[in-house]
Amino acid sequence: MKAGKGEGTQNRRGGLKDNRTCRECMGRSYVGILLVLTLLAGTVPLPQQGETMLLNDAIAPLESGTSSLSIAFSNGPSQDDEITGLQTLTFSLTGTGTLDSLLLEITDDDTSISQPDWSTVINLTETPWMYPFDSTDYTNGSYTLRATGWDSDAEANTTTLSGSFNITNQVPVITIFTALNPDAGGGTSISDRAWFNIPSQGTIAFRWGANDDDLKQATLTTVPGPGTPATDGPTSLAYGWDWASGNMPEGTWSPRLTVYDQSGLSNTSTLHIGIDRTGPTVGTITVGDGSTWHRSGSITLSNIMSSANDGQGSGVASIQYMVAGASSWTTTTSDSVTLSFTEGTHELMVRAIDRVGNVGANQTIDINVDETDPVPLGWTVDELTTSRIGPANVSFSAEDLGSGMDNVSSYIQYGFDSNGVGQTPDISGRWLNLGVNGLDGQIGLSSWVTKSRQHIMLRAFLQDEAGNTFTTEASSFQILPGLDLYWNASQTNLDRLVVRPGEQNGNITITSVLESNQDYPGSIIVRLESAPADRSSTVEWTVMETRNLPLGTLSNSTETVTWHYTVPTSGQFDLRLIIDFANVIDEFDEGNNANYLVVTGASLDAPGTVPSFAPSLLLLILVGFGISLLQRKTRD
Repeated sequence: MKAGKGEGTQNRRGGLKDNRTCRECMGRSYVGILLVLTLLAGTVPLPQQGETMLLNDAIAPLESGTSSLSIAFSNGPSQDDEITGLQTLTFSLTGTGTLDSLLLEITDDDTSISQPDWSTVINLTETPWMYPFDSTDYTNGSYTLRATGWDSDAEANTTTLSGSFNITNQVPVITIFTALNPDAGGGTSISDRAWFNIPSQGTIAFRWGANDDDLKQATLTTVPGPGTPATDGPTSLAYGWDWASGNMPEGTWSPRLTVYDQSGLSNTSTLHIGIDRTGPTVGTITVGDGSTWHRSGSITLSNIMSSANDGQGSGVASIQYMVAGASSWTTTTSDSVTLSFTEGTHELMVRAIDRVGNVGANQTIDINVDETDPVPLGWTVDELTTSRIGPANVSFSAEDLGSGMDNVSSYIQYGFDSNGVGQTPDISGRWLNLGVNGLDGQIGLSSWVTKSRQHIMLRAFLQDEAGNTFTTEASSFQILPGLDLYWNASQTNLDRLVVRPGEQNGNITITSVLESNQDYPGSIIVRLESAPADRSSTVEWTVMETRNLPLGTLSNSTETVTWHYTVPTSGQFDLRLIIDFANVIDEFDEGNNANYLVVTGASLDAPGTVPSFAPSLLLLILVGFGISLLQRKTRD
């Protein structure tokens, strides 16, 4: 049994103190000893039947006499002995008497001092008087043992001291514990594991070394796979194991080495290892600003290393990338790289490699580059008139053969302008957003009537999916009047094309149909004009007749007007019917207000000059000559 210092102190304060007192009294006169013993005997109770009074009891037995027994350490420790491990202590007895118990104590104090601090080691109460003293229970240093025996015959203690000895136990010092040839790491900590890329049937070579004066054996536990390596020693030491369990799974372990010596001392060391046969995965790599399309061929890939993952494996060592079609991979350990691409679509293959050389699966990243602005095509605008009720639809067509149009970011702007010239609408004073994103929308006005002859200016802001932009030049669309007056060409005609000049009774009758595209409540001035067909540029049209059609004439959108014209002389004459010759009425199309006709006056002196008769008369004359010739020949 081990004893602490406190126990020894208690013993020292109890029985041992009394013992020392008794020993001091033994040097006095015999009469004094008898007197003291007589007085003490009257005060100390006798043990009851069945009890045994021991040296380490609360009340230690007192000497009643002088023991004739002598005790000695028969096998040491002697002065300056070095003790290691387990030391069997034996005692020799000489003289006469009966030894009932033997108290063994130890101190690391100098025994020359008056009262060393003794600690109890064991109290032996029976033979054989021997004790296996385990020196490893004490720290290395200088010690002295004391054996105190109780002689029941003399009722006195007999004491002896060992020589001052040294405990010099050496705990095995592990000098090396390693796994040979790891693919990565050293194994000294969890964060620095020794990683192996070996097959399931592979081998890991463990090696160890230790310093000790009586090294015995070593064990290795907590190894990968089933089973445990055999003990190294004690017959001979191989200082290592070539461990092959036959089924080494992937994972992490902390093999534990325990080294023992002949003294029963041991020491341990732990190694941290791992087995990794699986390649890492590539995470989510950010391409440029994260957009699908990019307007620059210089593109930065970021989060390359930080997004890769090797799970519980050895860790990601590098990233490799290669453009589809290339012949070799490029390796990087940076978290971002900048690459150059031509315009178009590309495939970039990326893969991760771990610290032990496992290569992960390829991941394909689409790289799309569009450096070309969108191409404008043209406008589609509803007819803009003062008669419009409700908004007008406008749209712009554009195309982008690369990334495609971004209709969310594209938009139309408009404004009102006086003449449709310039880059900024002068009536609005600025460009107005249509109110919706995209290239389709509506221009809504409460009244289009007030915008007659003004221009709507339009421009489009174009953006493709790559972010390329283009702003069109301003385009102008005039707001025209809703009203349009015109002659019905199919129902406006002459009753005769060729007449005799100056004929009053049989003059030409012109039937004309005046129409409007909507009900018109106002008055209208129309007139008939004439001019020679062969006139020069200085000859003007002659007004033949002017009529003022009253209010409401075209309330039903149509009116038939009849004219009479007399050809003044022979020859061809141009006739025209004019609507609103003074342009008082604001119309949608002022260009359809005239309708042109042609009439011919036949010559009275030379009918053949009349184009409509000349061919027929000549033919009759020729036929007459032919008939007369035939008749003459017949008579002959």
